[in-house]
Amino acid sequence: MTPPLRLRAAAYVIRRGPAPALLVFDHVGMPEAGTQVPAGGIRPGEPPERAVVRETAEETGVAATVVRRLAVEEKPHPDTGLPRRTTFFLLHAPDEAPDSWLHQVGGEDGDAGFTFACRFVPLPLDGPLADGQDAWLASADPAWATPGTPSAPAAAKCS
Repeated sequence: MTPPLRLRAAAYVIRRGPAPALLVFDHVGMPEAGTQVPAGGIRPGEPPERAVVRETAEETGVAATVVRRLAVEEKPHPDTGLPRRTTFFLLHAPDEAPDSWLHQVGGEDGDAGFTFACRFVPLPLDGPLADGQDAWLASADPAWATPGTPSAPAAAKCS
């Protein structure tokens, strides 16, 4: 029996300011998790655009707005190998968002109760994000491609 496909939404939240910066976070007390962008499960019947805004708010406290869908990626979970489909979105953060802060994760998902160290980092990134989450940044703006990161497959990009 094939395990069910897990549907997820991931956010490239950009604060425009004087120079574009990407919202990332690290799990406090869990450095092995690596630096990540907001991402999480899409609930049954929930539109992906709503899920990405909800996940961003739950994981970082930022009330971002969706600009557009960038890509859909089918890639197994890095630890469990279970199938998952992640839809990546470009979002804008309010210009007054702080440079860095600690946020206790809310919501009902598996991250609830964790503390995340959130921050905006300049683009392009110095190195890759956990689980290759930065693979689609160049779909938002080619200047944001992470140096040394292979290009994402064209077949998975959204039009």
